[in-house]
Amino acid sequence: MKKFITAVDWLSIFLYLILVIFGWMNIYSASYSGEAGDWFDVDQIYGRQALFIGLSFVLIIFIFSLETKFYERFSSVIYLGSIASLLGLFVFGKTISGATAWYSFGSFGLQPSEFAKAATALALSKYLSDIQVDMKSMENQLRALVIIFIPAFLVLIQPDPGSFLVYTAFLFPLYREGLSSNYILFLLTVILLFIATLLMGALYVSLGVLLLVLLLLFFNRKKRRKRYSRYLLFVIGATIFSFSVNYIFNNLFKQHHRDRFNIVLGKEVDNRGIGYNTNQSEIAIGSGEWFGKGWLQGTQTKGNFVPEQHTDYIFSTVGEEWGFVGTSFVVLVFTCLLIRLIFVAERQRTKFSRIYGYCVVGILFVHFAVNIAMVLGIFPTVGIPLPFFSYGGSGLWGFTLLLFIFIKLDSTRLLVRT
Repeated sequence: MKKFITAVDWLSIFLYLILVIFGWMNIYSASYSGEAGDWFDVDQIYGRQALFIGLSFVLIIFIFSLETKFYERFSSVIYLGSIASLLGLFVFGKTISGATAWYSFGSFGLQPSEFAKAATALALSKYLSDIQVDMKSMENQLRALVIIFIPAFLVLIQPDPGSFLVYTAFLFPLYREGLSSNYILFLLTVILLFIATLLMGALYVSLGVLLLVLLLLFFNRKKRRKRYSRYLLFVIGATIFSFSVNYIFNNLFKQHHRDRFNIVLGKEVDNRGIGYNTNQSEIAIGSGEWFGKGWLQGTQTKGNFVPEQHTDYIFSTVGEEWGFVGTSFVVLVFTCLLIRLIFVAERQRTKFSRIYGYCVVGILFVHFAVNIAMVLGIFPTVGIPLPFFSYGGSGLWGFTLLLFIFIKLDSTRLLVRT
């Protein structure tokens, strides 16, 4: 027991506790009605979150009680179980805000997609850690992508585009294990072309791509014969994609998704309709200035001007009541946690543990980056919670499960060394 206590990565746990406790303080403020009450009153949002936090410690004890080999040995079973739970939603699930993403148990709900991330991370780590798997092989790449795509697709058709977006996080471990950077460059290019087309139109984007390629050919005259066909294919592909963007945007995106994109891109102004959340969030954060208005003193927060402020928009509470100093503190703690997890992942003795560590880093980073960008109004609202911070039992337990499995894997590595 003493060896285990010594081997546990307490720095990661400490950063986790900071986020959980500070998150609860802001959830308390966002749901505080002005009347003194019991902090553990489960009829209140902050009371339920306190209960969720208490149960998360029970979950941590359970994670630590299992042998490390369990997570690798039964990763496939856990993955299949998560797929079954996602499929079961279409029969037994409850529809909330247009998405069939919850199992209802009285006044409480459970969102299986929050746990499917950890299950997918385990399955992908198990597959990639096989000594015969080489990420330079197209066949192995396709198999890895299938592992990721199945739960991602089931989440998308709920529909839950926010959780679907999180599955791009698995590019981090794939890249670390040898996936060509061309895939990431391709994805970034598609995103840039998509946004540029919405802003400027397909014709101007196509002409811009052609001009860029001509400039590259001019400055690389020695190698242009070898790259001529690649550049030609790129121009053709980019042009076809640009002229298909409007069809994709108008026919595959739902109206509220189109509205959110248009608002973020500045093509529409709608501070009373679908853009209300983002606008009020920006007002709340801006009103906090440098040091904030003080805990429980936020006027935007107390006036309930920001919908869902205790969940996806919890960062706006931090901005209003704790100011720039408070928001910088939250960003710093998250950054320290991510850097620490990368360091811990790199010191692992097994591929399984290292790959799983990078899965954890990728998932936390995407949630953290997208949520804050969403609250600041530089990314469309997609319903992604801030890890360990936003209200919700499923989210807190899912992230806790994800993180502490990795801490358990790391502690065993140190125990073996000692």
